[in-house]
Amino acid sequence: MTSYTLDVYMPVIILMAFAIGLVLISVFVAQILRPFKPNALKEQAYECGEEPVGTAWSNFNVRFYVVSLIFIVFDVEGALMFPVASIYRKFVEIGEGAVLVGSLLVFISVLVVGIVYCWAKGDLDWVRSFQLSDEQINQLKGIEEKA
Repeated sequence: MTSYTLDVYMPVIILMAFAIGLVLISVFVAQILRPFKPNALKEQAYECGEEPVGTAWSNFNVRFYVVSLIFIVFDVEGALMFPVASIYRKFVEIGEGAVLVGSLLVFISVLVVGIVYCWAKGDLDWVRSFQLSDEQINQLKGIEEKA
């Protein structure tokens, strides 16, 4: 490597060092200046002005997580469609409109396959029915008979 190659990265390295130094100095100064007077009220969990009830370790349904991930995927999809739509006319002018539409259709088809898969699995059903198949019922009967 020549020194010219490393010179290109020098501003980035200087900015990174400056940022790390700024963070370390601000944390150190804050630790020196802040008051340290702990009491029971300050160490209590804050829940929007309400008294906390029970423990913070509670079980949540996994469906909340799955629905939020699906929302994020399609939210990002919507965010990616607007820039493509804004440059579509320029691609048509240079004769590459079909390429852009083709890549957009591939992108949308992957998302459609994903939503069909989620729908078939039942991940989009908010209230999921837990009906067992005949095979699962027979397996459970076999387990009960052995016990």
